Amino acid sequence: MKEKNKPKYNVWQNICFMVGMAWRHVKSVLWLALAYAALCVGLNLAQLFIAPMALAKVEQAAPLPELLGTILFFALLLVVLNALLGYVNANTLFGRCEVRTEIVMDLNDKAFMTSYPNSSDPEALKLQEKAMMACGSNMAATEHIWTTLSRLLVNVAGFGIYLLLLADTNLFLLLVVALTALAGFFVSSRISGWGYRHREQEGEYQRKMEYIRQKTESVALAKDIRIFGLASWLDSVYESVLRSYEAFVLRRERFYAWSCVVDASLGLLRNGIAYGYLISLALAGEISASGFLLYFSAFTGFSNWITGILEECGMLYRECLDLSNVQEYLNLPEPFRFEGGMDIPRTDCYELKLENVTFRYPRTDREIVRNLNLTLHPGEKLAVVGLNGAGKTTLVKLLCGFYDPDEGRVLLNGIDIREFNRREYYRLFSAVFQEYSALDITIAQTVAQAVSDIDMERVVESLEKAGLAEKIRALPGGMDTHLGKKVYEDGVELSGGQNQRLMLARALYRDGPFLILDEPTAALDPLAEQDIYMRYNEMTAGRSAVFISHRLASTRFCDRILFLKDGRIAEEGTHEELLARKDGYAALFEMQARYYREGRDFDEKEIG
Repeated sequence: MKEKNKPKYNVWQNICFMVGMAWRHVKSVLWLALAYAALCVGLNLAQLFIAPMALAKVEQAAPLPELLGTILFFALLLVVLNALLGYVNANTLFGRCEVRTEIVMDLNDKAFMTSYPNSSDPEALKLQEKAMMACGSNMAATEHIWTTLSRLLVNVAGFGIYLLLLADTNLFLLLVVALTALAGFFVSSRISGWGYRHREQEGEYQRKMEYIRQKTESVALAKDIRIFGLASWLDSVYESVLRSYEAFVLRRERFYAWSCVVDASLGLLRNGIAYGYLISLALAGEISASGFLLYFSAFTGFSNWITGILEECGMLYRECLDLSNVQEYLNLPEPFRFEGGMDIPRTDCYELKLENVTFRYPRTDREIVRNLNLTLHPGEKLAVVGLNGAGKTTLVKLLCGFYDPDEGRVLLNGIDIREFNRREYYRLFSAVFQEYSALDITIAQTVAQAVSDIDMERVVESLEKAGLAEKIRALPGGMDTHLGKKVYEDGVELSGGQNQRLMLARALYRDGPFLILDEPTAALDPLAEQDIYMRYNEMTAGRSAVFISHRLASTRFCDRILFLKDGRIAEEGTHEELLARKDGYAALFEMQARYYREGRDFDEKEIG
């Protein structure tokens, strides 16, 4: 049997974490939790004593005003306590939500700012998902724990008070009540805990159904669903998962039904014994009718307090498992240095160098880059080409500092980049990657990546260099036009090529000393691509540039070309030099060039 992973943080550490969050952000959460516990105990005691005290006055033949006064006192006490409890319940939600929101913000900050390897590590991503689930609703651990702690305080205080009330009764009866309560709790919790033990299985069903639902509503897949007639197939897949989930729920409810049967049986046994004992005392004249009512209510309450303590302890333990995931993700080790490092050299000339670099992606054994040596000189325009899987994009990730090499070093002006604060190092780079993101904000904000203090002259200049300024000026809102239609009704949808030009303008606005272009013209037509090439020298003026492309015709604009193969530099030189060598680069260039030559047929045999 596979052993369960022990949580990294125990119950006490998780309670301290939540108390610390509340103390820093919303102290009222703590005071309101204590007030809730005190009011609940007071209300329970008032409800316990009101009937026995009134009955005692009747037994004593007390005057009517005294009887009515006693009833009125307890009635007013109940009204006041209920009103105060209602006030506390109404106001406690806001602070608890705020604490949960602060934790969500911390998790988001961690996800946004964590070292890049963590953002693609499956274990880190799974931990992040679990941490976010602990913040997903009012019933999630990061908020519901305050209810659990408050109820635990109520049950512990009630248990202590009732134990004092019943201290002079039969010890055997107390033991019977305690034992039946314990037995009922452990049996029913084992049965009713079936759902918690199988929560990951339930979550798997729910994730599958949610995934299918999202795909059926996806605008991106709308054409595929219609052209290939996938609607009925998606319906059948969804129904299949739904039937499996219904079978799971049926099994769970059967277990829960047994929990109710066990609880009712033990409750009947406990109350029967208590009734029998107290009736025998009443018949023997040892207790009055009011005493009988008080003690029987106290015995029932005593059992409930014991069960309540155990249930809340179990709930607290389960919630602390979720909170442990939160803390573990927030404290996820960072392989990069983010503070305390050396200052980035202040100079107009930066040189990047890879020295004997070997790299494997995390949790893999395959070497993507092997013993690679490369120097990017100040102001140099470097092209990197090769077949898919040759290591082109990985090389860029190493240069940008997204990964550290397994062997060797990446040097900036002779200094290992591990010595710098990584976020400061990132500021040296302007980049256009194959995969990019664009929020539904204005075009000017997209280019500047800011919501205020935008240099509009630089925005226009960057759009001009990217060849998009004329298109933007033609839009009704100009630079203030919103992108996308998910947030703003007046938003526009740019074409793939226009979006790529926009990302290029964003990179140019940043104006870093290194410009990284990873397939920047992949979505452009030949004329638009030629336009970008004509602007290349203007865009890269005063900075070093790394240009990755599958289209070898674009590389002639660069000072030096690297032809990668199997993670190594197979060939190096200018476009003319590599063609003259008539090796891998020349063969690949010739293969691409023939598509544009009139009257030439493609010969599949020549690929091999």
